[in-house]
Amino acid sequence: MSSVEAVVFDWGGTLSVWADVDLLDLWQACAERLAPERVAEVCAQLAAVEQRAWEHVVTDQRSSRLADLLAEATRELGLDVTDSALELAATRYLDAWTPHVLHDPEAAPMLRVLRGRGLRTGLLSNTHWPRAFHEHFLERDGLSDLLDVRCYSSELAHTKPHPEAFRAVLTALDVAPGQAVFVGDRPFDDIGGAQGVGMRAVLRPHRATPMTPGATPDAVIGSLAELPDLIASW
Repeated sequence: MSSVEAVVFDWGGTLSVWADVDLLDLWQACAERLAPERVAEVCAQLAAVEQRAWEHVVTDQRSSRLADLLAEATRELGLDVTDSALELAATRYLDAWTPHVLHDPEAAPMLRVLRGRGLRTGLLSNTHWPRAFHEHFLERDGLSDLLDVRCYSSELAHTKPHPEAFRAVLTALDVAPGQAVFVGDRPFDDIGGAQGVGMRAVLRPHRATPMTPGATPDAVIGSLAELPDLIASW
C-alpha cells in the first residue's frame, strides 16, 4: 500500500467530545418558537423525525438537512409555519447545542504534528447541521486552519458509509484512497465505509461508541495523541 499523504477525521466523538445530552431538551427552544401551545408534542415529533433521518445511515445513506427536518415535522403536525419562523426555530435549536460542543484538547496539537510532517488533513462528518455552525466551533477552538478540507453530509447527497461521501473528501484533498487514512469512532459508518473505498481506517472508540457490526479497523487508538506515531509507522 502507498505511503500516507492525508488523514481524514470524523467529527462527533472523534475530534469533538461526545456530548451526552437529552435531545428533547435541545429541541425545546425550537418547539417553543414553532408552536408555544404544543411544545411537548412538537418536541417529540422533532425528535422522531431526527431519529428517522439517522436511520438512513444504515438503510440508504440518504443525507438530511436541518431545514428539511423542521419542515417535515411541522408538516406532519399540520402546523402552518412561515419560512422565517422555521429559520428562527433552527437558530434556536443550534444555539441550544452551543454549550455542549467541545473539542478534544488533543485535537489541535495532534493536527499540528500531522501538518508539520507534510500530511494533508480533512474532515468528513455525518450531520444535518449547516456548514456555518460547524465552522463556527472549529474556528472558535482553533481547528479550522488545521483542516485543509471540511466536508459535511448536509451538503452532500449521501452520508457515510456511502462511497460517494468518502470520494468527496478524497477528491477535495486530491489524494488517492490508498494514500489516505480515516479516523473515526463508528465501526459501520467510519471504518467499514473508509475501507470500502480503499482507505486505511483507525478506530478511536469511546464509551458511547455504538457496538454495531462493522469492519475490522487497521488500528485502534485510545487517544488522538497516539495517531501521529501510528501513521509514521506506516
